[in-house]
Amino acid sequence: MTGLLLFQIAIVLVAARACGVLLARLGQPPVIGEMAAGILLGPVVFGAAMPELHAALFPAASLPGLSALATLGLVLFMFVIGVEMRAPEGARAQVLAAARVAGLSALLPFLLALAAAPLLHGMLAPEGVAFWPFALYLGVALSVTAFPVLARILKDRCMQHTAVGRLSLSAAALLDVGAWIALALLVALTSGEGHAGLLRTLAGLGLLLVLVFGVLKPLFAGLLRRHASDGRPSGTVLAALLVGLFACAAATEWLQLHPVFGAFLFGACLPRDDRLMHALVERIEHLALVLLMPLFFAVAGMGTTADAFTATGAGALLLILGVAVLGKLAGGGLGARLSGYPLRDSLAVGSLMNARGMIELIVMKVGLDAGLIGPELFTLLLLVALCTTLMTGPLLALLARRDARAGVEAAAATPQDGGGT
Repeated sequence: MTGLLLFQIAIVLVAARACGVLLARLGQPPVIGEMAAGILLGPVVFGAAMPELHAALFPAASLPGLSALATLGLVLFMFVIGVEMRAPEGARAQVLAAARVAGLSALLPFLLALAAAPLLHGMLAPEGVAFWPFALYLGVALSVTAFPVLARILKDRCMQHTAVGRLSLSAAALLDVGAWIALALLVALTSGEGHAGLLRTLAGLGLLLVLVFGVLKPLFAGLLRRHASDGRPSGTVLAALLVGLFACAAATEWLQLHPVFGAFLFGACLPRDDRLMHALVERIEHLALVLLMPLFFAVAGMGTTADAFTATGAGALLLILGVAVLGKLAGGGLGARLSGYPLRDSLAVGSLMNARGMIELIVMKVGLDAGLIGPELFTLLLLVALCTTLMTGPLLALLARRDARAGVEAAAATPQDGGGT
């Protein structure tokens, strides 16, 4: 079985790299190609085209090994996201504008999802899942924005220092933190065994927050200050960081949440040191992104089903996609417009907030593991994540008023009062 697992990893890496390179040449983030590779390797494409070969290469008995490695990749990735989560340059000058964009780009798709949920619950909710847990989860899932993908798109287009880029990054950072809190509370509300179980989960989560930010934060700050003053932790210090990471991830798993929450919390409690961030990215993120996250995409692809591609499923996909795109474009655009940004800049902000990427996929995995959604809705949401992220670049090219060179020259023109130029 070990040999088969290693061969599966090789197949996944080849497919992920090939699709990533192809999408990069088309001007898209490589991660979109890696996500697409997961679908191609799953039962919907590879399994449908060559079912016997697919069953031989990816037998059901071998998937727990891939799944364990995928979970490890998720934990490491969310840890780095927590470490990187900080206010972008210039965020203080436009905190109100960022709050408006974050709030409206979450609220509008959330409300639209609640409105669409009665049409989707009967056909897509797993047996035994009540309406409100399903509807609330759908609202959260369609409200997220992929901060890492958004940052990569802006960097590739030399827009990270423009007014639009700074506003979008600030809003996405606020929105991601709020989305993880909302998702954690939702999972806690639906996973407890009655009121007593819910209270135990919430009490445990509160205790963990106190432990992480009241004890671990000063403890690791002192450890890093004494033994990694240059921002580059030694092997021993890195091992201590990993112990804290996996302990927090295990704690949220024991609380009937998901280990990604604990990983994110531990990353967020570490000092906001750019040198430390770059060292951890160099040592951990590359391993997670290059090796382990493609395995996560492959495992996600194995969870898709062709049953989603019925006439009813196609209608549901169009409805969900419409809610997702309209909610983000209108919500993010309205938030920027109310802050004084010009119309085209506002719509550019909305198009950036529409990028969901792998953050949406992680949210989907949490919902699937918690039993809030089934394979059919998981498949549809995966397609929505791909479509919304794919359209971000073309929409931005149509709406952004400045090209990349002009955007760099206009970096100093960021409005101090949240208004546009």
